[in-house]
Amino acid sequence: MKAARWYKAKDIRVENIEEPQVTAGRVKIEVAWTGICGSDLHEYVAGPIFVPVDAPHPVSKEVAPVVMGHEFSGTVVEVGEGVTSVNVGDLVVVEPILACGECAACLKGKYNICKHLGFHGLSGGGGGFSEFTVVDERWVHKMPEGLSLEQGALVEPAAVALHSVRMSKLKAGDKAVVFGVGPIGLLVIEALKVAGAAEIYAVELSKSRGEKALELGATAVINPAEEADVAAKIHELTNGGADVAFEVTGVPVVLKQAIDSTSFEGETIIVSIWETEASIQPNNIVLSERSVKGIIAYRDIFPAVMNLMTKGYFPAEQLVTKRITLDDVVTEGFETLVNDKEQIKILVASK
Repeated sequence: MKAARWYKAKDIRVENIEEPQVTAGRVKIEVAWTGICGSDLHEYVAGPIFVPVDAPHPVSKEVAPVVMGHEFSGTVVEVGEGVTSVNVGDLVVVEPILACGECAACLKGKYNICKHLGFHGLSGGGGGFSEFTVVDERWVHKMPEGLSLEQGALVEPAAVALHSVRMSKLKAGDKAVVFGVGPIGLLVIEALKVAGAAEIYAVELSKSRGEKALELGATAVINPAEEADVAAKIHELTNGGADVAFEVTGVPVVLKQAIDSTSFEGETIIVSIWETEASIQPNNIVLSERSVKGIIAYRDIFPAVMNLMTKGYFPAEQLVTKRITLDDVVTEGFETLVNDKEQIKILVASK
């Protein structure tokens, strides 16, 4: 079958590999659509981050080259012995977690902070940039009637956004600011609407992404290229600072802006994955009793995301800006996202 595999940074190859076979407790899926994620882009530009290169991943037992793609939907084509939750022909999405099931976090049900956390499509085990993939039954979620396979490819990134808001201290009526409104940032805006935020501010350089943030319900957009002091502007607009800031850029200077934009006892949620270290002044946290929290992925949330999608949240038609085929995943996918910051979400068809 055809698949896109990561060999090293700036080296992803579309090639023919052996089609995976189903075994007991596992589900074989014919992939329909796969989104290119910010994490995929980090691996392409500056990896490895989650891709195992020096030793096999503890859960997948694989080492690079690995098949990429972890935001995907598809159709069940075969089930292994003992599988009962899905049947051949079901439309499904995959929660692409690789967790050991044995560490302290896993034993407490917090599998997304597993000591050996990895991702199907980043850390081995197969991935969505392929014609077929095989996944443990536990991670396969049947889609509710009425959701398209294209919409299904947005469940994973929407889960990141909803988890980040759920993990924050935000309450209905609070004020929030989102730094960086690429795909995840825009989905955070949607999740903030679900949570009842009264005011949602977006900080974004891209004019088209800023316009999209307004379309999705942002109160106002601040362009840091046009505003000398972003944090001060947010304090002015919110009359004292945001209750919660969401950092979704992975850019060091932005982390400081996010912290400074919050009120006393405000909270900053770090959603992004980082390629470099970031410097902050701890007194900016200490003297205002602010807090900073990181989140990774999601847990126990895919069904809730799909339920919200049936109600109109996280709409694919407003977030998908380009659709391509697997053959063009590098030139029209990764390279486009590197060079064109007006793009939001690119979906890849497996065939």
